[in-house]
Amino acid sequence: MVLVFMAMFGFIVYYVVHDSETIISNTSNRRQDSMSEFVVRGDIVTEDGEVIATTEVDEEGNETRVYPYGSMFAHVVGYNSYGRAGLELEQNFNLLRSHVNIMSKLSNEISGKKNPGDTVVTSLRYDLQEAAINSLGGARGAVVVMEPSTGRILAMVSAPAYDPNDIDNVWEHVHSEEGEESTLLLNRATQGLYAPGSTFKIITAIEYMRENPDYEDYSYDCEGKDIFNSVGIRCSGGNAHGTVNLEQSVAYSCNTSFANLGIGLDMDKFRNLTGELLFNKKLPYQGDHSMSKFMLSKDSDPGEIPQTVFGQGDTLISPLHNCLIMSAIANGGVLMKPYMVDEIDNADGAVLKSYSPKTYGTLLPSADVKRVIPLLEAVCDYGTASPWLSGLPYSCAGKTGTAEVDDEGRMNSWFVGYAGKDIDKPEIVISVVVEDYSENSITGTSVARNVFDEFFN
Repeated sequence: MVLVFMAMFGFIVYYVVHDSETIISNTSNRRQDSMSEFVVRGDIVTEDGEVIATTEVDEEGNETRVYPYGSMFAHVVGYNSYGRAGLELEQNFNLLRSHVNIMSKLSNEISGKKNPGDTVVTSLRYDLQEAAINSLGGARGAVVVMEPSTGRILAMVSAPAYDPNDIDNVWEHVHSEEGEESTLLLNRATQGLYAPGSTFKIITAIEYMRENPDYEDYSYDCEGKDIFNSVGIRCSGGNAHGTVNLEQSVAYSCNTSFANLGIGLDMDKFRNLTGELLFNKKLPYQGDHSMSKFMLSKDSDPGEIPQTVFGQGDTLISPLHNCLIMSAIANGGVLMKPYMVDEIDNADGAVLKSYSPKTYGTLLPSADVKRVIPLLEAVCDYGTASPWLSGLPYSCAGKTGTAEVDDEGRMNSWFVGYAGKDIDKPEIVISVVVEDYSENSITGTSVARNVFDEFFN
């Protein structure tokens, strides 16, 4: 009985001392709301000091949550009503704590005032967020920008957006009969799922090189269309690429060549590779996100293979996930955990807590990375991305993609890639999807170019 009592007592002490903050900070813990009785909700700011969420207090003590840049950071910052979303939800605990000095707390207590909450300093950059939004030009889509060496998220855009200052009307609209199909509150960057299009050829190429050590001898004569496993496959626009090797197949994004090499792959090994790259798994990301899907296996209908290997079929991926795969490649195969908060400061600017980069794990062995990088560089040097990304003061590598949405000609445009002043030391990774680019003429590559220019300038 003494031992049981001591064990219980020890557990209570451990719970109070070690686990209490974790329990209180859990986004499902309603106790956090009671903290607002004593603290004015703190600010959320960008890396470069722009206030993107703050609380205004009038003379009568009424508090209003204000978002100075309106819809610009809507999906990433979120809102502080109707259950909260984005950083307002994830950082609720930190925003409702106050670490001002003792004298200020005493003075506020005597005068009956609330203490100012702590400030959440994000890794977001105003200039990159603005460049991404302006480049989308009103088109629907998403952009995610990261540092591959740290996992810091520098920009995250989902369009169309909403104004969190007007969340009452927005909420009423999306829950009305008129707006019941609205995706306005959906963060396309993390929750949107799209056919990856030709960006998936990166993964197919890696599997082909794993299974075929003589991959440098690969050759295929592209006539613009062909039949594989009784399925007709066409290259974009019916273009005939002629005789291509593996690098050229990636650079020119040759569908028929990829269908040709893809039908010979071991589907079990292919599925294992997609699992290594986090398909059908939760991502190492704190916020709400959707799980990407890869459905092929050795038992699949052979007719599903030709389209799936170049990014059509039933495969779905989020822009965030595509960014993480490219980030791992840019970082030698090692994925850093994506994060968006650099530090927590008190209202006086003193740093209370800093967040450091953390390694998630190795997604790809270095041998795979070394083999695939020349293919990605070729895309920007002379391939499909070269009109936008060749001959610049910085170097780029990546993959374009076009994904058919329906039989009416609607297509989404992708670009995933990285850039650096020294291509061997990538500084920035980007994932872009532009919905129905055939209508708005905005491509993922053009958006990436503008964000890269802003970053390096």
